Amino acid sequence: MKITLKRSIIGRPGYQVKTVQALGLKKIGDTREINDTPALRGMVNTVKHLLEVHE
Repeated sequence: MKITLKRSIIGRPGYQVKTVQALGLKKIGDTREINDTPALRGMVNTVKHLLEVHE
């Protein structure tokens, strides 16, 4: 699964900032290829409004 950070984490609650950082994303436009596991899927669902997800 490929994820891209599309919106800023500035002003977001701390748990959302930490989740985005744990996914390995730092700046808008950063893209990562991650395994589609239940744990990572839950993290993506927590901040799905900030990400673009490509299956």
